[in-house]
Amino acid sequence: MSNTPHVNIAIIGAGAAGLMTAIWAGRTNPDRKIVLLDGAKKLGAKILVAGGGRCNVTHHTVTSGAFAGSSRKSIDRVLRRFDADKTVDFFASQGVTLKREDTGKLFPTTDSARTILNALLAAADAVGVQRWHPQRVETVEKHGDKFIISGDWGSLTADKVVLATGGRSIPKSGSDGHGYTLAQHLGHTVTEAIFPALVPLNLPKSHPLCQLSGITLPATLDLWSGTTKRLQSFTNSTLLTHFGLSGPSVLDISRYYIDAVRNDAKTTLTVNWIPTHTPDSVEQDLLTLGKTQPITYLRQHLPERLAQSLLAETNIDGPQLTKVQRKQLVTLLTRYPLPITGNRGYNYAEVTAGGVPLKALNLKTLESKVCPGLHIVGELCDVDGRIGGFNFQWAWASGFVAGVAV
Repeated sequence: MSNTPHVNIAIIGAGAAGLMTAIWAGRTNPDRKIVLLDGAKKLGAKILVAGGGRCNVTHHTVTSGAFAGSSRKSIDRVLRRFDADKTVDFFASQGVTLKREDTGKLFPTTDSARTILNALLAAADAVGVQRWHPQRVETVEKHGDKFIISGDWGSLTADKVVLATGGRSIPKSGSDGHGYTLAQHLGHTVTEAIFPALVPLNLPKSHPLCQLSGITLPATLDLWSGTTKRLQSFTNSTLLTHFGLSGPSVLDISRYYIDAVRNDAKTTLTVNWIPTHTPDSVEQDLLTLGKTQPITYLRQHLPERLAQSLLAETNIDGPQLTKVQRKQLVTLLTRYPLPITGNRGYNYAEVTAGGVPLKALNLKTLESKVCPGLHIVGELCDVDGRIGGFNFQWAWASGFVAGVAV
């Protein structure tokens, strides 16, 4: 071991959270020797593909209500330490200006994720952080007050270790779930369920909606328990695809659906195609149609192909609706059942739900309560947010908290 390199801080994973941890560790104590280890040949793959290649850095308003997993109170304690305004200031200090879009999302004015990655790498370089890659870490062991970090490339020792490996989403980027194994080996438990979040959902291939690929429209997705209690609801752009459903509303509700159906097989998902209307208001509209054809009403609210498809699912062929037909049409328009068969998996998931519970970490430092000297940040924690920059904000905030503490 006498020839083994030694560093003060080893950060495993050079994604958003890992880079932020390294930057703030270096800024807080410039004398520390800090190394970032990552298995990728090129760093920042997830940053570069985020937001369609534009990188949705954060959201104008970030609260713990936009997150799931660990308790909102715990999540809030971390988020308050480094909020969206501090994120804007941080990137401004690196020469990156952000713009706010109508949705509240913040993007670099260059509309290029490369701008964000370059700023992070430059900030890490400025404080002397060393980047060792491609050097995948296979094992981390605690010996006394030191850690031994090993891989095919060799080994090194460190006083402190930060796990920033990400979850399982987009495994080709390097986030293949190995971080959970490293955490467990060091004494941690992870949540019983770890599953894709912000992920498109599948329908049966023969389902009528799969024939309408390419249609995008605002819609409300509602999640119902087996006892017909509404568990969650999201209204946003909804995309019909050849495999089923995608778009912001679908991605947001996906983690809640996957989690709920795991515990209650009778959980159902429905869609209201006219989110400005309720079942009662649609029924009133249909009652006053008079001689107007139902298809005319549908065309006023829906794209032509969807309108025709929904009408084809009924037995309506004239202007006069029977009570049964009217009720059927109201259901198809406002509580259309979605027989979900599964999801697109980690290759298409933007984030992972589940992980190391925050209750196992000191929230002031994100240091492990079971393994002193170990800190855990980013997606490896049991924290996942909605689309819109919330997951990046968790990466920035958790990286800052661990960085200044480590």
